[in-house]
Amino acid sequence: MATIKPFKGIRPPKQYVEQVESRPYDVLESDEARAEAGDNEKSLYHIIKPEIDFPVGTSEYDPRVYEKAAENFQMFQDKGWLVQDTDEHYYIYAQTMNGKTQYGLVVGAYVDDYMTGKIKKHELTRRDKEEDRMKHVRVNNANIEPVFFAYPDNDTLDKLIMRYAATEPEYDFIAPVDGFGHKFWVVSDEHDIAVITEEFAKMPSLYIADGHHRSAAAALVGAEKAKLNPNHRGDEEYNYFMAVCFQASQLTILDYNRVVKDLNGLSSEEFLARLSENFVVEDKGTELYKPAELHEFSRSLDSHWYSLKAKEGTYDNNDPIGVLDVDISSRLILDEILDIKDLRSSKRIDFVGGLRGLAELKRRVDSGEMRAALALYPVSMKQIMDIADSGKIMPPKATWFEPKLRSGLVIHKLD
Repeated sequence: MATIKPFKGIRPPKQYVEQVESRPYDVLESDEARAEAGDNEKSLYHIIKPEIDFPVGTSEYDPRVYEKAAENFQMFQDKGWLVQDTDEHYYIYAQTMNGKTQYGLVVGAYVDDYMTGKIKKHELTRRDKEEDRMKHVRVNNANIEPVFFAYPDNDTLDKLIMRYAATEPEYDFIAPVDGFGHKFWVVSDEHDIAVITEEFAKMPSLYIADGHHRSAAAALVGAEKAKLNPNHRGDEEYNYFMAVCFQASQLTILDYNRVVKDLNGLSSEEFLARLSENFVVEDKGTELYKPAELHEFSRSLDSHWYSLKAKEGTYDNNDPIGVLDVDISSRLILDEILDIKDLRSSKRIDFVGGLRGLAELKRRVDSGEMRAALALYPVSMKQIMDIADSGKIMPPKATWFEPKLRSGLVIHKLD
């Protein structure tokens, strides 16, 4: 069963939250963080992207950069821009995008649940990226940014959350970059805290939605601290890491699309002919065309959009991986026709999150930067949970969750 606990969050006072909060470290480059931070000394980018405090071109992996993160984290606390709560709380975090609101519970997730597979993943992680985040957790002795979990829908928790949602939030702001709404409540009532803990204890699993590298890094540092402590008991704060947990049915998963630099030596006519072997191909003209259902793709080529419907027998409905559109397109288009074998390392392919829309695919093809684009129907949360339950791993670049969690609303210290 899933083990969670409340924690003494480190948070910005209400009057500072909009100066402190930021986008996650991994959704923007150093120059973007530098520009967004500007002359705002309270921006969390000084902690999560501290290379902005060094000359342009300084590597984000420079040892001095990690040290600067810890220095700035302490400075934020010394100046009162971040203040630790005196008691342990859970927190509720709501995000509103395009009129739809999703509500997450901010909890301390149990390291051992990650290690034993109760916290389930659906993506592979890279050791270099894990090590980067582990260094950041170690040097700050804190989870500065949360990870993003999903849990099976729970009526008791939903009613509790809605009760808080009807009250005045602690924070309430519109993020400047994405224009999405963000609200935040503190759960301090002892009975409510007990109910949340008990309801999670009934859940056999939690699911990583977004933030696989942060999850791995946070859990590995916690396990590392346990090994290094000769008096380890198991209830120390480092046995937990910060996660925002959303009901699975509330989450929005967008398409994660592909653009390719070439057609592997094929002409447009030859490429379309090859596609016809496994897909029903229909020319949709010059207007943007979005896939309307599973196993349908849209292809931008030579200023035309095409519908591609996978033929019967090209996928296995009984295989949680083989039925995925990302697997179908990887096997039958990228690998078989275009000879793109490794999506993680190939320089002939790039990926475009669905929030940018089909217009971004069109722009990149029409500009000549890319030869063609492929739009996919989004993966469902049920598919993700089925894959995680089966112990299998999804193909790379399969999911794009929106909205992204804002960082800096609450921080979890490891002691």
